Amino acid sequence: MTNLERAKDLYNRIGKGEILEAFDHYYSNLVVMEEPRGKRSGKAACRTSEEQFVASVATFHGMEIRAMAEDENQQKVLIEVTMDLTFKGGPRVTMEQVSVQTWDKGQIVHERFYYDHQA
Repeated sequence: MTNLERAKDLYNRIGKGEILEAFDHYYSNLVVMEEPRGKRSGKAACRTSEEQFVASVATFHGMEIRAMAEDENQQKVLIEVTMDLTFKGGPRVTMEQVSVQTWDKGQIVHERFYYDHQA
């Protein structure tokens, strides 16, 4: 299985609402996740952040993968995605982001998210 195929499976699981299960399966214990709001290191810290995100969502209306690409030499996968969701006690929003994942031995060791954090 290629890293691109793994990333497709990861996002397929996310689309089914299996966010934490997918995280547990595909993320390394040493993963580092970066985004405009900060950086987290280690699977436990990153999972806690994912749990907080999942808990903040009232309704997940859907997701569209706009583009996926792989740089096999660099072991990177790039994903452009749009998510439609309603936060608990908040508005319905469309989130757009690009994720750059670095894979090693079938797991994500680094992931950086690009998005407008003021949206």
